[in-house]
Order: sequence, then structure tokens, then C-alpha cells
Amino acid sequence: MKKILVCFVFATIVCGCGQQNATEAESNINKGSEKNGETLAINTTDVDSAINKNSEKNTESLTTLTAPEIPEGVVKFDKTVPEEKRQEIMEKISKKYLMGQFDPVKDERFTKILSPYGSKSNMYMRKEAFEQFKAMHKAAKKDGITLVIKSATRPFNAQKSIWEAKWTGRRKVDGKLLDPKVKDPEARALKILRWSSMPSTSRHHWGTDIDINSFNPEYFDRSPGKQEYQWLIENAPSFGFCQVYSEMGEERPFGYQEEKWHWSYLPISQQLTRAYGEQIQDKDITGFLGAETAVSIDIVNKYVLGINPSCK
Repeated sequence: MKKILVCFVFATIVCGCGQQNATEAESNINKGSEKNGETLAINTTDVDSAINKNSEKNTESLTTLTAPEIPEGVVKFDKTVPEEKRQEIMEKISKKYLMGQFDPVKDERFTKILSPYGSKSNMYMRKEAFEQFKAMHKAAKKDGITLVIKSATRPFNAQKSIWEAKWTGRRKVDGKLLDPKVKDPEARALKILRWSSMPSTSRHHWGTDIDINSFNPEYFDRSPGKQEYQWLIENAPSFGFCQVYSEMGEERPFGYQEEKWHWSYLPISQQLTRAYGEQIQDKDITGFLGAETAVSIDIVNKYVLGINPSCK
């Protein structure tokens, strides 16, 4: 009989529970669960069965492991599960989160962004980040500044749709449609990367990052955008937000162009950034047109980690 423990984690993890076989266990680790908010206790003595073989043992004497790279995520392990096995399992779970391969709608760590805070109704973000944005929104209102979220969490498939529309010449890049015929894949990828992330590498996967008021750089050069940006520079840090794509230069030589609209909630995103650098390699970036260029571009080091030093 499987023992179910309720906790805020995006996947249902099956490791050696009842007569669950290795294929099913691996499938649950890789695919996640339709029943968000539940996790199966990880049975112990023969935890290898979670990956390689069957186990018929029940779960007893549970201890809790909280994975730093998955804030609030809790997975239950039997006390006899070796630390190295815990890490092996947790890395599989957290990689999916870091690369946006989950559904925020079904994840209890996320909340829907309601009016008047968002410009559209189908956006989600981490609960903690949204609470702080609401507080920041209120403070800005008192100073005559209006802040509106234009974009928030974008899972892998949403980012893939944006990327491939640009890659195939169906969506403009720097004001122009690219030639549908790809002559130089790396040059094409670099052009798109000026403003858009490859799927699996976007900070928008995490629910911690938001775009505020406009996607147009020129908007922030004149009123009211200029005043809004100045207010954010002076006040957003006190609410936990940081402009991750600051002006490029000696301190930030690589990565995306400056985005005055993109702000990240550091209490969560800092540890996710560190986890990404430790767990994800360029070769892991797959599943979309142009993915083969990730290695030659050095996508993790130059783009995922190529952020404002103040936000690391």
C-alpha cells in the first residue's frame, strides 16, 4: 500500500513504494504528477529499486529532505536512504523544475496573478514573489507610479513556441522576420538570443521573474516609463526584486541585452541560479529547433549565468 504525504512539490516521486517497478518510478520522476501537491514516501532499504528494480517494502521512520534548489519542495525519505541516493533522486526532480518542464497551474507553490496586478488573466508566479509584488505595487501607487506585470511564468513549451516562431521566420526578431532558410544556425541563435531565451534556459521558467509595464526599451527613456524605471531602481530591492539584465559592459560582458522591464525575486531566484549552474550543462538543452547550438554558444555560462552581478 502506498503511503501518501501531502507537500508542496511539483512532481509525484515514486521510489520503491509497494510493487511499483523501475519503469513506473522513472516515469514518475521524469514526467511529474497529475496530482500536484502530493508526494509518495520514498521507501528505503533498497532505494536502488526506484531506478533499477522492484521493491516490496513499506515506508517507515521517515525523515525529511528539503532540496535547496527547489524552495519549499519537500520529499520524504526513509532514514536509511544514503545521502548519495537522495542527491541522485533530487537532481532528477530539480532539473525538471529548473528547465521549466512542469505545469505551474497545477503546482501549489504558484498562484494566479489577478487584476489589477497583471495585464492578462492567465499568468502565474511563485506565491512569495507575488505577495512582495503586491506590496511593491501598493507602495508605488502611493508615489503616483503604476506597475503592471506584462509577463511572468513561462514553462518550457511556452518558451519553445516563442523561440521556434522566431527561428522559422514567423515572428519578428529586431523588427524583421528571419529568412525561413537557416544558413548559419549559430548566427541565427545568437540573433534571437539578444532578446529571447532558449527553451530550458529562461528565468521565466521559475516563477520568480516578471516583466513590468513594457517590453520596449524606448518606453523607459521617456515619461512615464522613465519615472517608473527610476522608482524601481530606488525601491524594488527593498521588496526583494533585482534587475537581472543590467546594462552590458565590463561587469556583465555576456548575455541578453539590457532589459529595464525584467525583475527577479532574489530570495528564491538566487538559489535557483546557483542550482542551475551546478546541475545543468549545455548538452542538456534539447527539444527545440536550433538546440544544437547551445554547446558552441556556451549557453549556460554566458546567458543563464550572464546576469547583473548584484543579482547573483
